[in-house]
Amino acid sequence: MSLEKSKEWEKDEEYEYEEYDAPLFHPTKILIYLLLAGLTMIFVGLTAAYLYTRLEQGIAPIHIPIIFIVNTLILLGTGLLIRDANKAYLDDDTKRYQRNLLITICLTLLFMGLQAVGFYQLMETNRQLFMANDTARSYLQVLTFLHFLHVLGGLPFLILFYRISKKKMIDPVSVLIYFSDPEKKLRLQLLTIYWHFLDVLWIYLILFFWINSLIK
Repeated sequence: MSLEKSKEWEKDEEYEYEEYDAPLFHPTKILIYLLLAGLTMIFVGLTAAYLYTRLEQGIAPIHIPIIFIVNTLILLGTGLLIRDANKAYLDDDTKRYQRNLLITICLTLLFMGLQAVGFYQLMETNRQLFMANDTARSYLQVLTFLHFLHVLGGLPFLILFYRISKKKMIDPVSVLIYFSDPEKKLRLQLLTIYWHFLDVLWIYLILFFWINSLIK
């Protein structure tokens, strides 16, 4: 290979890595930001519509069971673990990377199970309100189901990342190849962005209904 061609190859490779490492302007990142912005507008619109309907019709506030606070801590824990998985990826720390993914998967399953329990408690606690007004129940069901659905949608990607890491990270050479792949790094970043969005969204919903419970 000539010196000129070698320099061109190095420039192409450098450009490829810069494209994947770009914090904001990679096309896939722009797409995920637009998607999350759209989802944010949906949830803000639904909560604003609920607040308006509740005040307009004089509907009593919905009271959130304490188990949802526990779920908030669990979901925040998964966000911290995924963030640390990114650091482990950059540090080429195989065991820490795999451990964080596995614990995140387990905590996500626990979150989903407790969500079902929490929703049952929510319906029981507010039974009289929901019997008197279907509107409040409908808003709550839509908001809870949408968030649950988005958590469920992210779970297969977590499992896929973990399975691929267990399958391909078996010796020093395969580990080096795995950790030096910029595309895998980008996908992990996208999953992290999505998961942090779920954290923020859940906190927003909890705070929204808690503040609403204080408004008579």
